[in-house]
Amino acid sequence: MTAQPLNNPGDPSPELAKVAVPAKSSRTGFRYFLRRLFKRTLPRIGAILVLLFLIGSIFAPLLSPYDPIVQDYTAVRQPPSVEHWLGTDDLGRDMFTRILYGGRVSIFAAIIPLLISSTIGVTLGLIAGTVRGFAETIIMRVMDALLSIPSILLMIVIAGLLGPSLINALIAIGVVGVARYARIVYSETLSVAEREYVLASRSLGKSTVMILFQDILPNVTAPIIVIASLSIGGIILAEATLSFLGLGIQPPTASWGSMVAVGNRYLQLAPWMSLVPGAAIFLMVMAVNFLGDGVRDALDPYLSGKL
Repeated sequence: MTAQPLNNPGDPSPELAKVAVPAKSSRTGFRYFLRRLFKRTLPRIGAILVLLFLIGSIFAPLLSPYDPIVQDYTAVRQPPSVEHWLGTDDLGRDMFTRILYGGRVSIFAAIIPLLISSTIGVTLGLIAGTVRGFAETIIMRVMDALLSIPSILLMIVIAGLLGPSLINALIAIGVVGVARYARIVYSETLSVAEREYVLASRSLGKSTVMILFQDILPNVTAPIIVIASLSIGGIILAEATLSFLGLGIQPPTASWGSMVAVGNRYLQLAPWMSLVPGAAIFLMVMAVNFLGDGVRDALDPYLSGKL
């Protein structure tokens, strides 16, 4: 007979040992975020459209044999055809080519104001929510003043003062977006600053800067990401609006907004001149909004516990 090993009374049984080992959670990490992000159909559609626009903008010289600037007066305002898929404009330039190159401006126009508004707004919101006192009063009253002015009016004024150019238009768009980030981060910082781990860090003698970047900032990144993803569509529309008004990109550089402005003069003779760039703006904004909604839902802790 084979002797059975005796269990130490203090040792857990094999069954309890199996139960005692915690399973690794599958609800954390970047892969879980991606699964939640693309669980729904609309974020997948948005990602595909954004990817197509990125590919078209990056590889524009390979996808079209035409130059976006060179004029061809023998092909003025031609309707869509086999030679020109989306027609030509009032100077004979291929519309498909200009849409591809105009996508570069829109993508660039989305990144620069986003960096400006998020960097300045997050910094001001953190300072106001942590330092408090006089700095809090000054910062938040200035942000309230910015929020009280209509965004489009403020952008036009800033862009008009700086002068008509793409960079100045992007600076104007970025400045207008600062108040939104500052207000959201300020309210989140007030909540996080009163939690136990922040109070413990203060009692241990941590400096305000260390508390900001080690304890508070990591816990307010989720709303920042959501705001950024949902702001891209509005930034693209704002750049198109300023270009439409002549305060953005200047001819002959291709821009979806400036293309709509030019095509507006030929709506009856050549409606595709406005419809094509207008459709590009619509699809890009819709795609980014779909992605933004998906990011918001994927980062929502309430939905995270239910899915």
